[in-house]
Amino acid sequence: MELAQLRTLVHVAELGSLSKAADRLRVAQPALSRQVRLLEQELGAALFARHGRGMVLTETGRRVLDHARRVMAELEALRTAASEQDGSLRGRIAIGLPPTVADIISEPLVAAFGRSHPHAELRLVGAYTGYLLDGLHQGELDVGVLYDPHTARSLRSRPLLLEKLFLIGPPSDAKPTGRPVRFAALQDKRLLLPSQRHGLRIILEKCAAEAGIALDVAVETDSYATLKDLVRNGHGWTILPLAPIHDDLREGRLVAQPLVAPAPVRRLVLSFPADRTPSRLALFAGETIAWTIADLVARGVWPGEMLGA
Repeated sequence: MELAQLRTLVHVAELGSLSKAADRLRVAQPALSRQVRLLEQELGAALFARHGRGMVLTETGRRVLDHARRVMAELEALRTAASEQDGSLRGRIAIGLPPTVADIISEPLVAAFGRSHPHAELRLVGAYTGYLLDGLHQGELDVGVLYDPHTARSLRSRPLLLEKLFLIGPPSDAKPTGRPVRFAALQDKRLLLPSQRHGLRIILEKCAAEAGIALDVAVETDSYATLKDLVRNGHGWTILPLAPIHDDLREGRLVAQPLVAPAPVRRLVLSFPADRTPSRLALFAGETIAWTIADLVARGVWPGEMLGA
């Protein structure tokens, strides 16, 4: 029996499909099918009932799945125990962050690890939610901050923040920071926005439909840094949260105005893979991220509403 077989069991059971599990894990479907078959041969029992719409756990399969999850949890606990030294932890951890979150969370996160777990090796992955989801599902990331992934079954997720979004523009064209702008007024703005694949764009298109307008998108780019640079140089307006542009606002390089009727918001969640128990390093990272966001919200740097633990 191999660990890969147990991990395959967890994912196929969750998704109910070999093909979906193969897509998630980026493994050829015949290879996953072979792992399931070998595990069934090893145990001498059918773990799945196959049908036209996919695969369903048998009664034996459900019992085996419970044990498989406990085995994975014990292995993670073993790794953690071996990494402990004088209260600090050793080991590697990969943390996924969206670009707007990475811009403000990365430094306090690295500082916290340096104080509490200086021997830990950190890998910070800045990417959009779709990429981070793949990384969590495939075991490449240990913890991730995601925007509204709608994947409660496949991840262990904790809501963090309902983040407010603002109209961001160059100082030369803007009204004073803080004056609300009705969403319908964006019809007359030259907008610089992420592409249709981006979660932020989906939110904005829904708000536009509610306001009865069509957005005039002059430039599409999924680079957050490019959006900021284009707006600073007077090429149009964009829509972002305030936290990652806090210094730009303070130093007058950009201005921000709240949007109303409707007011666009994003839901931020902290997520761990569902097929293994989070390591102590992953839990420490999660708590540090949650505390940092709560502090920024309390200080007014990150406008939004903290959500329940």
